[in-house]
Amino acid sequence: MPVPWFLLSLALGRSPMVLPLERLVGPQDATHCSPGLSCHLWDDDILCLPGDIVPALGPVLVPTHLQTELVLRCGKETDCDLCVRVAVHLAVHGHWEEHEDEKKFGGAADPGLEKPRNASLQAQVVLSFQAYPTARCVLLEVQVPAALVQFGQSVGSVVYDCFEAALGSEVQIWSYTQPRYEKKLNLTQQLPDCRGLEVRNSIRSCWALPWLNVSADGDNARLVLNVSEEQHFSLFLYWKQVQGPPKPWWQKNLTGPQIITLNHTDLVPCLCIQVWPLELDSFRTNICPFREDPRAHRNLWRAARLRLLTLQSWRLEALCPLPAEAALCWQAPGGDPCQPLVPPLSWENITVNKVLEFPLLEGHPNLCVQVNSWENLQLQECLWADSLGPLNDDVLLLETRGPQNNRSFCALEPSGCTSLPSRASTMAARLGEYLLQDLQSGQCLQLWNDDLGALWACPMDKYSHKRWALVWLACLLFAAALSLFLLLRKDHAKAAARGRAALLLYSADDSSFERLVGALASALCELPLRVAVDLWSRRELSAQGPVAWFHAQRRQTLQEGGMVVLLFSPGAVALCSEWLQDGMSVPGANCPHDAFRASLSCVLPDFLQGRASGRYVAACFDRLLRPDAVPALFRTVPVFSLPSQLPDFLGALQRPSALRPRRLRESAEQVSRALQPALESYFHPPGTPGQGRGVGPGTGDGT
Repeated sequence: MPVPWFLLSLALGRSPMVLPLERLVGPQDATHCSPGLSCHLWDDDILCLPGDIVPALGPVLVPTHLQTELVLRCGKETDCDLCVRVAVHLAVHGHWEEHEDEKKFGGAADPGLEKPRNASLQAQVVLSFQAYPTARCVLLEVQVPAALVQFGQSVGSVVYDCFEAALGSEVQIWSYTQPRYEKKLNLTQQLPDCRGLEVRNSIRSCWALPWLNVSADGDNARLVLNVSEEQHFSLFLYWKQVQGPPKPWWQKNLTGPQIITLNHTDLVPCLCIQVWPLELDSFRTNICPFREDPRAHRNLWRAARLRLLTLQSWRLEALCPLPAEAALCWQAPGGDPCQPLVPPLSWENITVNKVLEFPLLEGHPNLCVQVNSWENLQLQECLWADSLGPLNDDVLLLETRGPQNNRSFCALEPSGCTSLPSRASTMAARLGEYLLQDLQSGQCLQLWNDDLGALWACPMDKYSHKRWALVWLACLLFAAALSLFLLLRKDHAKAAARGRAALLLYSADDSSFERLVGALASALCELPLRVAVDLWSRRELSAQGPVAWFHAQRRQTLQEGGMVVLLFSPGAVALCSEWLQDGMSVPGANCPHDAFRASLSCVLPDFLQGRASGRYVAACFDRLLRPDAVPALFRTVPVFSLPSQLPDFLGALQRPSALRPRRLRESAEQVSRALQPALESYFHPPGTPGQGRGVGPGTGDGT
């Protein structure tokens, strides 16, 4: 339902509420107080040092209430400034301590002690003002006669005239005594702008104010600046922040009148408008008209993004501050809802655009982040999926530790956490004994640990195979009864469903490029292709060494009729060129996680001896590397630029029998959509202005 912009227009435009204000003559500050009290204003401002609260040894005067009033301070009839008058209401708190003689004898104490009880009370009252960019503190001395000293009773007030502040600004006011006996009083005063003042003709900065009105234009918002054709002014749109300077959107110098339309998708709660005449010391009008707009809040959440920075650190990126809390959840394959890991973990309040930490020991593709606002789920993303691959068929075990080293386990399932061992009819309960054995033998990955418990991810692949063994046996018996023709068709369908193997080799130039490679590998797995990449095999790579790991993967891939994909980047081109020139191992070839360096020794013979055709393809990313920048030796096999040549690339990877044009186009569109966020993040990293990431030699669009 469209927002009723006409209500906003009435509030901000033609008929604003006006305030009649009292006028003060003269530039000097002054003070006055209630009858019976005496007060004095110090001539100079003081340092704003409230100090710590100290105990009162008797009755003292303390501020109990602040009251403000707007007035005008005028040097001339038409030369006034807006000023805040503050009234501080005072009361007597505390009492005289009972003297030891009175406690002991129950009678009157020494008459010499009576005098302080009948004396007047004095206090030094501090008023502190802060209105960006100005801050002041003034000191008021107040004396209350003994006749008015009534414990716990108000004695009157002292009034300060006055604190000058800019039109439209927000003034923070504090009051306390020196020394300070109680908490500081605080009051916030929002000052009106020129449109809300009956006497704006008396304020010089209001004379040339552009008249700003916000109204509806269908679903969009329309800014109407009704000023004369000769009036020059500046219009500034920005996103207001809770702390720090505003984030600018755009600014233009214009000549009135003007009508500017804002697209409804650009409206967010913190979008504000500032307008001022292009004159010396002119007043700037600020309004934030979309703070309560439901569509603006929906737009803000649609644009918000979760970004994984390291294994444990992440950030919620949004234009405006958001009230939100986040927790981890476990996403099992099959489409079941992500299950929050609360408890043992807890919901954490989050701050937009601030780096936050997860208490994790390891990442896992099934771990996801949920972000709630006002108890509604707003965002959910599996941050580790791009770098660690698609969802695994793992079960999450929750370990609980009790006194005397007692340990208990349960398996997280859609129906809840099933105790292990258990006689329940769930899959985890039936496999509980085997899962606990896997845990004891070190086959499970510990994700989180503290004094009260831990989280473990245990693989379920081998048990899934056992579970379906009887089903496969029945299928084989049924297949034996079919004709040879049907049997061959079934074998062909099974091979096609399994997908062709692909080994992806790349140079780990930096972490951003690794995330881009991870996104490509994850997208290819959905086609389906059985993709092997070192990103997903760090344990095996560290245990076997890069050379042994690559030899095993290459042999298995080629034996199964698969393809080896050489993914070139500026770093890969540099490594190959250095290898071809020197004919020896390049520096850094012993890196435990870089299979590309290790693969050069056995990839090059295949190309030099003419065995690469039909077994290898090469690829590179648009805008990062041109195909003709790939070393000539490797251009003896097809070289594809991604994502512009995705259909041809996928056609080279698929089996010949799977080359159906329509299916190929759909697969290319699917992979392209999956790559777009990673490409955008790589070429335009957060906080990088202009064209974003710089790229190396041989870059271009390939045209």
